[in-house]
Amino acid sequence: MTKEQWHWQERGTAWKGIGIYHVTLTIPSRKPLLGELVIPDDDPAKAYINESQLGKDLVQCVIHWHEHYPEIRVLQFCLMPDHIHIIVHVQRTMPYGIMTVVRGLWQAAKKLGRAYSAEKRSSFSPNTIRDKEQTSLDPYFSEIPFVRPLVHNGQLNTMIRYVQMNPVRLATKRLKPGFFCVQHNVEINGRIYDAVGNISVLMEQFRKPVHVRSIWVKDAVEHGYDKPLHDYKAACLEAASKGTVMVSPFISRDEQEVLHALLHDNRYIIYLSDNGFGNYFKPSDILFDAVAAGRLLILSPWMHDPDKRTITRAECVALNQMAEQICTSH
Repeated sequence: MTKEQWHWQERGTAWKGIGIYHVTLTIPSRKPLLGELVIPDDDPAKAYINESQLGKDLVQCVIHWHEHYPEIRVLQFCLMPDHIHIIVHVQRTMPYGIMTVVRGLWQAAKKLGRAYSAEKRSSFSPNTIRDKEQTSLDPYFSEIPFVRPLVHNGQLNTMIRYVQMNPVRLATKRLKPGFFCVQHNVEINGRIYDAVGNISVLMEQFRKPVHVRSIWVKDAVEHGYDKPLHDYKAACLEAASKGTVMVSPFISRDEQEVLHALLHDNRYIIYLSDNGFGNYFKPSDILFDAVAAGRLLILSPWMHDPDKRTITRAECVALNQMAEQICTSH
C-alpha cells in the first residue's frame, strides 16, 4: 500500500499531534455482513442494528483500540450493516502518525474478515455453483479506510450527531426510498439535472430565487446600514410562508441563514448543489429530514466529483443563474 493511496489531513498539518478524526471502515461489496437493520413498528426513531458475529468482533476491536495506542480515545462509534463510523481523539503527541493508528485497526479488521470468510467457506460443500461463488468472495475490509480531520468549530458535535443518527437515516431511506434515489435526466428549461428528493416540488406554481447581493452585505458590514439585507431576507421568508418554493444554491453565509430558517419553518425548497450524487449519496444532516418529509428537492447539473472540496466563483455565478431560470420555467 503506497502512501499516496491514503487520503489524509491537509498539507501543513501535523499527523502526530493532538487532533480529532472521523474514521470509516467499509465492506467494499456493501453486503450487510456486520449486522441487520431493524425498524420496530416502522418507526425510524426506534431503528437499531442487530450485530452479526463479525460486527460484534469488530466493535470489540474498536472498544479495545486504545490498549494498543494509549494516546487515542474513541469518542463515538456506530456499527452499520456494511460499515462502521468512528470518531477518535488523539489526546497527546504520538511517536507515529494517525496513519499508523488507523492501519492497525484496519489490519485487525481484515484479519477478522479473513477468519469469517474462511468459516463461511468451510460450511459449504465445493460441489455446487453457489459454493464456488462463496469461495471466490473478495476479502472483507479491502477498501482503504476513510479518514477526515475535524478542524472547524462545531464540527465535532455535528459529526457525533451524524454518527449517532446513522441507523435512523438508513431506516428513513428504507421506508421512503423514492425520495432518496438519484433521479437522472431531469430536464428543466432545456438543461439536464440529476435530482434527489421530491420531484413534484417542481410542479408548484410559484418559485422565487434566493440570492443575497454583495452590495447589501457590504453596506451592512462596512457602513452599518443593514436594512436592505434585513428586508430581503424577511421578504424571502414571507414569500415561503405563503407557499412559494425558494430556489438557490445557498452559498453565502446570509443565504445559509435563510436556508436554515426555511428548514426550521418546514418550507418548500429547491437546493442547487455544486457537486453531483455518488453511488451512496445521502443528504447532509440539515437537509435529510426535509428530503424525508418531501419538502426538498436537490438538483445538480454536474457529475459527481469525489475529490471536489471547494466551489469556484464561476460555479457560483452559474448556479445562481440556473436558480433564476428554474423560477421562470413552467
